[in-house]
Amino acid sequence: MGREKPIYNQPTDTIYFPNTMKNSAPSGFSRRAVLLAAFKYSIPVLLGYIAIGVAFGLVLSGAGYPWHLALVMSLWMYAGAGQFIAIGLFAMGTSLWEVVLIQLVVNARHIAYGLSMLKRFGETGVFKPYLIFSLTDETFALLSSLPDKGGPYGGEGEQKQRRLFMFFVALLNQSYWVAGSVVGALAGTLITFDMYGIAFALTALFIVLMIEQIKRVKKPGVFIVSGAAALLGVFLLPGTVSLLAALALALALAPLVDGAWTARRNARKGASSKGGSS
Repeated sequence: MGREKPIYNQPTDTIYFPNTMKNSAPSGFSRRAVLLAAFKYSIPVLLGYIAIGVAFGLVLSGAGYPWHLALVMSLWMYAGAGQFIAIGLFAMGTSLWEVVLIQLVVNARHIAYGLSMLKRFGETGVFKPYLIFSLTDETFALLSSLPDKGGPYGGEGEQKQRRLFMFFVALLNQSYWVAGSVVGALAGTLITFDMYGIAFALTALFIVLMIEQIKRVKKPGVFIVSGAAALLGVFLLPGTVSLLAALALALALAPLVDGAWTARRNARKGASSKGGSS
């Protein structure tokens, strides 16, 4: 027998292992094969998380914190951009309420992620709490790309395989982040070198996320208003309140701009449909 390989994008739009899953019985497939398939599926996240995780570890070490804080934060917080922000806020002596508010706003997008994954996670059994905890941007991108259901085997066996696959993807993704952050923190502790510019990894991460969001929602007006609010806060207000003021202004103006943008787009669609029908 040849090496077992997971098959993707079958006519049934599912992921299954033809050489290991002979029937619908829960024990009819190999956990090792599912783990291997999850690893291959998560390789793009591996490449990104190791690099950004190392950058986070270096930033943490450069701020004077012990390396094991990177391990603790990556295991229990696991917030990516939120961890970068937390280091800066700790260093500035930011109050607890400001930290909570900033983290809430930064990670508010996960509310939308979680709501859209309710159906998928509702069938994951004991893995559900961890899948909710570990739902990062990249993990969401991978798991939301999976087909909803189906497959030639069906039954409880195929469902259990799917649950295990989703759990392994989430677990591997966090392990990549933990490994990268710990390696970066240890390197920053043991090796003395100039870390100038390393903190830009956070800015680069947000730029990538912003570009992806602009491409997805196709409403640049919201992002333009948010950027303008940030610039106004930086140049016109003292540093202690500039961030919170910019967030408040952006949250107030973004819905108005979004509504105007949607109305304008609908009007254009209506005009074009009338012109086509005439």
